[in-house]
Amino acid sequence: MSHRPPSGLAAVSAALLAMSRHLEMRDVLKTIVASARELLDAEYAALGVPDDHGGFAQFVVDGVSDEQWKAIGPLPRQHGILAAMLHEAKSERLADVRKDPRFEGWPEAHPDMSDFLGLPIRDGDDTIGALFLANKRCPKPEGTCGFTAEDEELLAILAQHAAIALTNARLYERSRELTIAEERSRLAHELHDAVSQKLFSLRLTAQAAAALVDRDPARAKGELQQVAALAAEAVDELRAAVIELRPAALDEDGLVATLRTQIQVLDRAHTAAVTFGSVGVRALPAAQEEALLRVSQEALHNALRHSGAEHVDVTLTRRDGGTVLRITDDGRGFEPAATRRAGRHLGLVSMRDRADGVGGKLTVESAPGKGTTIEMEVPGG
Repeated sequence: MSHRPPSGLAAVSAALLAMSRHLEMRDVLKTIVASARELLDAEYAALGVPDDHGGFAQFVVDGVSDEQWKAIGPLPRQHGILAAMLHEAKSERLADVRKDPRFEGWPEAHPDMSDFLGLPIRDGDDTIGALFLANKRCPKPEGTCGFTAEDEELLAILAQHAAIALTNARLYERSRELTIAEERSRLAHELHDAVSQKLFSLRLTAQAAAALVDRDPARAKGELQQVAALAAEAVDELRAAVIELRPAALDEDGLVATLRTQIQVLDRAHTAAVTFGSVGVRALPAAQEEALLRVSQEALHNALRHSGAEHVDVTLTRRDGGTVLRITDDGRGFEPAATRRAGRHLGLVSMRDRADGVGGKLTVESAPGKGTTIEMEVPGG
């Protein structure tokens, strides 16, 4: 049975409706790429959202398997044809991208591509992304491009709506960030109040114990036990403050230095030994570094608050062209499947979402009495 691409107004309408259904940035990017590839009957499609450091904050592909994508390695930089679309803000339709003077070659595992259609996604004067298609699935006489002028016009329409979808997703993420900031501010006030109350109770109980030491030693002992309990509760509140409210220094210090500093703080604050090691890791796109930091914070929070671990080890290393974050503890462990069935996710859903959002993968290994290992891998670094 031959492949028949969708056509007509109904196909365009379906693509535009699909883009409008999502608010999460990663979902929007995936939908745009899949819609463009299907609508224009291309073998491959990709969409890159540039960062401010010459790379891409996010880069989504369609038509490439997960195994291929992992083998390709780090996210592309803004050079060659990609740079031309981002910086010159014009479309490119080429019979063979490999023969263009700006072509700089593929990574070893990259699929081979010939005819090429790409154009920037614009929001006013700003280029907020670039959309690429390759290998039109149709007969192509020697030296001609399978993508037509009509394809280019159709992709331009799609890009206009993609700009709206991306802008809406950005606004949604911004509103969510503001909500999180407000929530953290509220949490800071609550922690301050809670710790203040605990310390006030601690002081009164200690005073009561001191007054009872001579005339009623048994009651004094009970009061001192209460002092110990209140002190432990206050320490727990302060530990929560360290984990939840400590600002990240990614922009200034980078991921490795930020992780090392935060883990040193946790090691001092907890009875468990918390260690960190890093080998051969280079700078990553800002979005990947933030996702790795947040996953490490969530995993450390679980290990230190819930597992009863004596040792927690965090490593950041290179492996097979990617960067791997690994958090291992010797705590009581759990049964991941049973945890999911019971609706207790221990932050695993948010960690997986963060990994998926930057093209990464999260794996969890745990069993009762066997400790827990959480591993997140992203391409690059």
